[in-house]
Amino acid sequence: MDKLLYLLETNPRLTNAELAVMLGVSEKDVEEQIRLYEQSGVIKGYRAIIDKEKVMAPECTALIEIKVQPKYGNGFDDVAERIANLEEVNSIYLISGGYDLCCIVENKSFEEIAMFVVKRLSPLEGVVSTTTNFILKKYKEQGVSFSDKYVDDRGTYSL
Repeated sequence: MDKLLYLLETNPRLTNAELAVMLGVSEKDVEEQIRLYEQSGVIKGYRAIIDKEKVMAPECTALIEIKVQPKYGNGFDDVAERIANLEEVNSIYLISGGYDLCCIVENKSFEEIAMFVVKRLSPLEGVVSTTTNFILKKYKEQGVSFSDKYVDDRGTYSL
């Protein structure tokens, strides 16, 4: 991967000036390359990774596995695109194994996710079956650790 892309993916808060120093190029060159990456769709966006447990957010994240009946000539793409267009879906992937597609729904209540699956996803033409898995705890996401180490502050005692 291009070093500029690696640096942006690792820390998108770096300024163009900082990136230029790290890469040994001019700030204008960095600005132009980022603009080209954004225009061509190489860079899709920038996000902060939030530990929602720390802000007491009541939302859930669900990983929904989907079996589909592929359409002749389009394979899985037609069904995947229709699912991707549903506003609740954050991500969708073609996967191997017992299911064909996997979508991720985030920042919804348990009930909202259940109703999404029952009323919007399952009835779609081409969807054969689904399995919904709720994320109970995040340990790591996009390379960022979420686990706070437990500190045993009881001390050592001996008799």
